[in-house]
Amino acid sequence: MLCYLWIHKKFKQPYIGFVDGNLLNDESLLVEKRVKMKILLIDPNDDLPIEKINILITNVLYLRRKQT
Repeated sequence: MLCYLWIHKKFKQPYIGFVDGNLLNDESLLVEKRVKMKILLIDPNDDLPIEKINILITNVLYLRRKQT
């Protein structure tokens, strides 16, 4: 699994969770109690940040391949 879409219980906002988010260094990602996960909150009133999502997915794919 690379990432998933879910609703944050506390913030009541959708988010994209990155399974190996611990590999990513991006100020827009939130770190919570999960060791390997980071999340990108999505504002439901705005357009999706497609460029940001593409960059994050590209980076996490690159970093995962680099580890193997």
